[in-house]
Amino acid sequence: MASSTSHPTADSTLLVVVLLYFFSVFLGALMPCINAYPNSSQESDRIIKLPGQPKSPPISQFSGYVTANQAHGRALFYWFFEAQSQPTKKPLLLWLNGGPGCSSIGYGAAAELGPLRVAKNGTGLDFNKYSWSKEANLLFVESPIGVGFSYTNTSSDLTKLNDQFAAEDAYSFLVNWLERFPQFKTRDFYISGESYAGHYVPQLAELVYDRNNDATKYPHINLKGFIVGNPETDDYYDYKGLLEYAWSHAVISDQEYEKAKQVCNFKLYDWTLECNEAMNVVFKKYDEIDIYNIYAPACLLKLNSTSSSSDGIASTRSKGRSIRRMRFIPGGYDPCYSTYAEEYFNRIDVQTAFHANTRGGKSPVKWEVCSYSVFRTYRDTVPSLLPVYRKLINGGLKIWIYSGDADGRVPVIGSRYCIEALNLQVKSPWHSWYHRHQVGGRIVEYEGLTFVTIRGAGHLVPLNKPSQALALIDSFLSGNSLPIRR
Repeated sequence: MASSTSHPTADSTLLVVVLLYFFSVFLGALMPCINAYPNSSQESDRIIKLPGQPKSPPISQFSGYVTANQAHGRALFYWFFEAQSQPTKKPLLLWLNGGPGCSSIGYGAAAELGPLRVAKNGTGLDFNKYSWSKEANLLFVESPIGVGFSYTNTSSDLTKLNDQFAAEDAYSFLVNWLERFPQFKTRDFYISGESYAGHYVPQLAELVYDRNNDATKYPHINLKGFIVGNPETDDYYDYKGLLEYAWSHAVISDQEYEKAKQVCNFKLYDWTLECNEAMNVVFKKYDEIDIYNIYAPACLLKLNSTSSSSDGIASTRSKGRSIRRMRFIPGGYDPCYSTYAEEYFNRIDVQTAFHANTRGGKSPVKWEVCSYSVFRTYRDTVPSLLPVYRKLINGGLKIWIYSGDADGRVPVIGSRYCIEALNLQVKSPWHSWYHRHQVGGRIVEYEGLTFVTIRGAGHLVPLNKPSQALALIDSFLSGNSLPIRR
């Protein structure tokens, strides 16, 4: 007897395949919408409008606290801007400022590359037409704890600040932030920063890279590379470059230069008393001008004791990282910017709109553009980041270093020494790149690393040369070459 069991025909099988195909296409088209739909914790961080914010253009922005360590009650404060166009397609770019102890909100976001800048006298905000939010979704984080609005409920944490501590907290923040903003979990992710973030950025990149290789314990973060500006990288080369730059740019005399060369061995972690005295002479010469942009005017307003105070170069090289004269903004912009930033971010109405007055249940919060207490207690743990560069270059990350060539604090000379020490193969030799028919700077491409200078910029490149800086980040993120002809 023939079996009564029915068998699918070729036509019905084809129909099932077609239906499955169209369902997968429909689901694929729907996923971006699902991922883009904000969750409640994300929406509660949305900024409706900040006091003094211009009416146009519209800006999608969020801010708030994200836990870095629940047991100790540590939380880092962030300010996030969606890209000005096509935010669902553009990468996520994290920005960190250095110091250690300076705020990425006070500098990176509100003075350099964010879409909103604090206006003169702290009365409001101006739109920044050169914001990097044209090219990416921008995430600014105040790190480590003790900086800006970021805090801990365990006071002993503040005595343990070092590079490893900062990297671990930044990593935890990032994992938890991506849980709050899951639409960015699979997005291309880059890390950026300047100055002492030359430590923060590569070490965070290394931590993400290592933990991405252990999928059983850690979530995957789609890290593609990092870019750092005027970065502290290697103690020996950085301070050798600082001294040579001061002499070659007529800041110090021949005699002062020869004296420092004679008594200083920058390879030692602890400087000798003679070296400290000689380098104090160098830094005192810089007291007369702006070390962060040697050709720019300094602020003539009376400075308060928080950011302007400095005990000079103390007994160890780690304390030689002076944050003196942080209260200025160089060349072409109001050099007293930091004063205005503190006036703005200490307003109660600003902190309320900014979700920043809930820190540990206390209100209002005293906000400082740079925390001198963090600077004093912070201890770097890595004298050289060059081994990290070698590791991540071999790991295939995209890595750029850029340098404003008028910076005396982390000068272009030291960065060139650092890169030369990597002994990389040259792909494209040193040559000029152009911006608006003028030389924008110089560029050299190595196997695994690109180095770019920005002509006439100081320590804060996106502030000093905003249009050139926007061209720079566009080239880094898009892969389009910087122009080499007028």
